[in-house]
Amino acid sequence: MNALAAEIAGIIRADGPMPVSRYMALCLGHPRHGYYMTRDPFGQGGDFTTAPEISQMFGELIGLWAAHLWQAMGAPARLRLIELGPGRGTLMADMLRATRIVPGFREAISVHLVETSPALRQRQAAALAGADPVWHDDVASALEGPVILVANEFLDALPLDQFVMTAEGWRERLVGLEENGELAFGLAVGPETALRLAAPAGAVFEQPSVALDIVAQVAGHVAAEGGAALFIDYGSVRSGFGDTLQAMRKHSFVDPLSQPGEADLTVHVDFERMGQAALKAGAALHGPASQHDFLLALGLAQRAQALSLEADVSQRAAISAAFDRLTASGETGMGELFKVLALSYRNLPPLPGFDLHRLPDQG
Repeated sequence: MNALAAEIAGIIRADGPMPVSRYMALCLGHPRHGYYMTRDPFGQGGDFTTAPEISQMFGELIGLWAAHLWQAMGAPARLRLIELGPGRGTLMADMLRATRIVPGFREAISVHLVETSPALRQRQAAALAGADPVWHDDVASALEGPVILVANEFLDALPLDQFVMTAEGWRERLVGLEENGELAFGLAVGPETALRLAAPAGAVFEQPSVALDIVAQVAGHVAAEGGAALFIDYGSVRSGFGDTLQAMRKHSFVDPLSQPGEADLTVHVDFERMGQAALKAGAALHGPASQHDFLLALGLAQRAQALSLEADVSQRAAISAAFDRLTASGETGMGELFKVLALSYRNLPPLPGFDLHRLPDQG
């Protein structure tokens, strides 16, 4: 049992079994032992690889998407370009490099990053030297005036609660202790009477309250102040039942309870419910589209071709492999598994990527 597991076990002995959301929050954000507090988990040497780390093309297209949107907003003189969970800063660095071709954009924006990890803030500062980023501990403090917000693989890492349908009704799934002191999943003693969803026995219902609150907060802001937000993550277009909690370590799935704080814990995003929260908050909704369709609509194939013209044999192979990985179909392919959802001020025209509109070539 590692240090965080021992601490969690102590909390359970004192207070009783804890909700899945509290367990996730401790594993990911504990100030001393939390997964994101202590390491850089990205890339081949880490536990997982995100789209910006696969290819510069991903960030370049997102950057031009943002610049196009700024123009559609009337090119405001001041705009906050915000990223939630910016990782190593790779996505933002690629966005800023690509948008140098757009007159006035770089002068109009200020870069704001929502990041709680000291380790990752250091990586972001190095990647974005010269961009003068401003860091925030929460989303609320980053939102001011018109904004363009990007969040890639952010919602999937937010804690949620789980409930299981039993003969007595819905009962909350909790993390408790086995007789030998090891962490184990169990169920609350009494039913959750507030849940009235019909489902077969054994069904799992996930309640992503934190993610829904953030989406609603962002949607309310862009509806009132102008701008848009882009959420890219893996998940489902339609709501349903199922246990989607998973742990990843060294690019392989592991038991979520085995080594708290040493593996990435994530869940699949319910894009239907995120969209409903955005609409209720007053924003216009675009998508969700598959990552495959979104990137191809933005011109990924043309960008890959342009890069290949100036590349050697090995570089062309790498560009082709990255293109295939970003757009791969099938249940486990990034192009199909990942969805793209945008929220915007209601008076904006259709957004690129959702209306088959292509961005200008970068040359």
